[in-house]
Amino acid sequence: MGPLTETFDNGLRLIFMPSPTNVAYCGYTVGAGTRDEMPDEQGMAHFLEHMSFKGTEKRRSWHILNRMESVGGDLNAFTTKEETVFYCACLDRDFERAVELLTDLVFHSTFPAGEMEKELGVILDEIQSYEDTPSDLIFDEFEGLLFKGDALGNNILGVPEQLKGFTGADATRFVHRHYNPDNMVFFVYGNLDWKKVLRTVGKYGGQEKAHSDSVKIRRPLPEYVPCRVETHRDTHQAHVMIGSRGLAGADPDRLALYLLNNILGGPGMNSRLNISLREKRGLVYNVESNSTSYTDTGVFCIYFGCDTDDADKCTELCLKELGRMCRETLTDSALCAARKQLMGQMGVAGDNFESVALGMGKAYLHYGSYQTRDELYRRIESITAGQMLDVARRILAPDTQTILSYR
Repeated sequence: MGPLTETFDNGLRLIFMPSPTNVAYCGYTVGAGTRDEMPDEQGMAHFLEHMSFKGTEKRRSWHILNRMESVGGDLNAFTTKEETVFYCACLDRDFERAVELLTDLVFHSTFPAGEMEKELGVILDEIQSYEDTPSDLIFDEFEGLLFKGDALGNNILGVPEQLKGFTGADATRFVHRHYNPDNMVFFVYGNLDWKKVLRTVGKYGGQEKAHSDSVKIRRPLPEYVPCRVETHRDTHQAHVMIGSRGLAGADPDRLALYLLNNILGGPGMNSRLNISLREKRGLVYNVESNSTSYTDTGVFCIYFGCDTDDADKCTELCLKELGRMCRETLTDSALCAARKQLMGQMGVAGDNFESVALGMGKAYLHYGSYQTRDELYRRIESITAGQMLDVARRILAPDTQTILSYR
């Protein structure tokens, strides 16, 4: 069964899909992320995510934390480049409690000054911890190169100097621009009655009003210019990223690129990069490739860590595999095996109910639809070897790759 949807009078969209479990997964996906920050707001989207738990018009932080914990539920949030998500997992009997609390957090946070100061210290510690982990840091710095000159390339955690100057008024301005019903989706995945879901979400989120100063501006991205950057860091091994801009979420070739990526450096131990760099030559412990889609662009990248002396050799081997994918058409048997592997991985991943719920909210927010697993399977089955080759030449050409290395 596919999802059921509704749009309330205030513009809030609802998407619901029944599940076979008595745990309800629900939340708000807000169309406000790192790329929506102004130049003097770097880190604001993530900062607001934290601060929303620190007090509302009728609750203090303890009451927020205890509201779902007291019935065994789980309340959480996270920030990405294009959205902020507030969500809850609870028994279906506590669904209304979760909807009411989430609505209070999203629409009625007060950003108390004393709590802002304390939470700033938490985020600064988070930044320091992050900067001590080069295998994580390099991913954000790499996106900074791909989208240089645009907020999409900024670090989600923000810049300490700017964070220290944020005020409650700054937070409120960001909320008024972006935290509006028509810029968010409420998602529900659970063993619930549709009429109850409709009534409950309408009672809370469906009654909220939009701010008069709401605005959403996404600027055109600057032109992509491949580059090579080497940075000296005091690490025991080299960390290297290779990649380019990828495909937007609505691009008809996105799944073909996803399939190519799975063959090249996906989670399977039989990926081409793992065979070449680890199994045949023992040069790396970990090598992977990833394909990430945003609403108007994407990121394709390869990451590996190795001994400093082997970094150049590993880079050449990765570029060699990219070149091979741009030259060679997959045989029917290889394409069939690749499809089968990807669909199996998707089937296993789909057993994670929380992940399904979060994906449903994101897809409906940005694209106005959600494709079930069976629909995705049919699309994957229709991918041809010729389409794969065309996409490889479009995205994976070795001379269009940006390379960032820590040594």
